[in-house]
Amino acid sequence: MTEPEGGTFVFADIAGYTALTEAHGDADAADLAATFCREMSRAARASGGEVIKSIGDAVMVRHADPSAAVLLGLTAAHDVMAGHGFPAVRVGMHHGPAICREGDWFGATVNLAARVAGVAAGGEVLLTDAVRDGAGVLEGVEFESRGHHRMRNVTALVPIYVAVAEQRSRDEHDIDPVCRMLVAEGREAGTLRHRDALYRFCSHDCARQFLRDPDAYTVR
Repeated sequence: MTEPEGGTFVFADIAGYTALTEAHGDADAADLAATFCREMSRAARASGGEVIKSIGDAVMVRHADPSAAVLLGLTAAHDVMAGHGFPAVRVGMHHGPAICREGDWFGATVNLAARVAGVAAGGEVLLTDAVRDGAGVLEGVEFESRGHHRMRNVTALVPIYVAVAEQRSRDEHDIDPVCRMLVAEGREAGTLRHRDALYRFCSHDCARQFLRDPDAYTVR
């Protein structure tokens, strides 16, 4: 029997896409999703990755090289849709064997990569120890432990790490609590303080929605 191939499987999507749709409508959200998938696919191919598929606001990529996958993840999270008024992107990945069938990939490695992406927050690149070990030392990149996580349909706890670009500013943008869009300081449509926290909004509509029920957007 032929041994399964494999690689590093990367999942990237728009964080808070449902909130974005509810706040700005289906058409605007669909346009942003299409832009993200197009730009993410372009970045993946430029890095030597294989774009497996895109579904809605999510893109799946296979990379033979874990280090290249990590760098792609950082590009996806911080550069592909960077800037005021764009959605935050989250990324997750895992490395290991998988089965290819008619251009798609299947198996526990792929499933775990998707699970890791699901626990990432906007702007985060999360990965397993298999990716960290495979990537080795990357200049300008640190791997910080995020502890062990319980993943659905995975028996053992999974060690998770976040990849951080050392020279990248971590506080360039806030996130609108209603639609989850990036909001640059000084370019916000308005600000509101709730329970000693200051929130910035991309639009007056989002600020008005927040005022109707602040706790609906701050308890996450």
